[in-house]
Amino acid sequence: MKYLKLLVIFFTYTIYGQTWQTTSIPPNANGQRFDDVFFLTDALGWAANGYYASVYKTVDGGITWTEQLNESMLGGNYYFRNIEFLNSDIGFLGTLNGKVFSTSDGGANWSEILNIAPNPPAICGFSAIGSSTVYGCGAYFSPAYIIKSTDSGTTWSYIDMSPHANTLVEIKFLTEAMGFACGSNNSGAIILKTTDGGSSWTEIFNSNIPGEYVWKLQILEDSPNVLFGAVSSVSPFNGKLIKSTDNGINWNSYDAPETDIQAVGFINENVGWMGGHTTGFYETVNGGLSWTSLNIGSNLNRIFIINSSLAYASGTSIYKFTDETLDTDSVSENPSKSLSIQLHNNPVTSVLKLSIYFPSNDNMLIELYDSKGSYIRQLSREIITSSKIQKEYSFPVDDLPTGVYYINFHNNFQRQSLKFIKQ
Repeated sequence: MKYLKLLVIFFTYTIYGQTWQTTSIPPNANGQRFDDVFFLTDALGWAANGYYASVYKTVDGGITWTEQLNESMLGGNYYFRNIEFLNSDIGFLGTLNGKVFSTSDGGANWSEILNIAPNPPAICGFSAIGSSTVYGCGAYFSPAYIIKSTDSGTTWSYIDMSPHANTLVEIKFLTEAMGFACGSNNSGAIILKTTDGGSSWTEIFNSNIPGEYVWKLQILEDSPNVLFGAVSSVSPFNGKLIKSTDNGINWNSYDAPETDIQAVGFINENVGWMGGHTTGFYETVNGGLSWTSLNIGSNLNRIFIINSSLAYASGTSIYKFTDETLDTDSVSENPSKSLSIQLHNNPVTSVLKLSIYFPSNDNMLIELYDSKGSYIRQLSREIITSSKIQKEYSFPVDDLPTGVYYINFHNNFQRQSLKFIKQ
């Protein structure tokens, strides 16, 4: 145990006495990740495993975890995207499979929510606010919509967001009336704001690079006028950290540590972290001007800030920012697993041919970009309803001038670009 503690300390980075450490939650295989983590108090929290579709609960700040739900209990094949609780009893679980679940006993039992019309194909983000109001949004693969309940999830309304967005990934509310939603539209990554509980929306940010998403948002707890966003981009662009200090009126943009950046979390205006599908924790102490790898974590999707000395994050494990020393069984992690994609011809003359292996149900977007990262067109959008299948694709590219292009693949697990040459 003495050597294990030394190893844990070696793989963590100290700032103000706190370090990011791996908790004892059962590890993921094949580099898959926990898509979300949510804490109601310093000690009481839940984690949602995506590909392996399970929910874990902790009552001691991540020292121990209890599995409460998995897909075999539900009798189906699911991908759990996000989890959020109104109080210690009432919680909500979003999937990428056209179903939304709720619990009224702290996660011991879950049931499908059946009274949302039209039925949302996916929920990618939840925001619980006040004593009985909860918002949800989706989907990263379109269409864009928001669901809302003001009675703790008993009844729901559905808001069509297609006039404002193609996709929505994250939603955050400061009060029951004022909040933000983010995703993308035809122009680029967007953030929308409402001051009337979702009845009307105003666009307050657009990256103006088609194909980008604002993937995650954070509102600084002690300074609610300070907002941070993670902009997930496409090759050859960098992802970006965006920051506003005036409640979204003006924004500054900084290069992020990777293209497919997703997680963002700050403890003050200068000190924070980002990460994504191919990275663990990158830290900044100057508000995003520069980043340092902490050499811990991988496949990050959520950083959940409790206060300036305590935070949690989800990736291939659940991580904790703390001054404790966590006695975890292991600090080794699997690297993120890429999609199994094969280009059958490269260079390409008239038809681009490729194959993709799908290990499970999935959603797939395939898009075409030029060498400068400019969006050309969508090649395919489909819902994969079978598992362990290989699909063949052929895309005519006769109209493209000779040159270098990127084909971008976006599914439930990650985003990936491949380069090809058109002759």
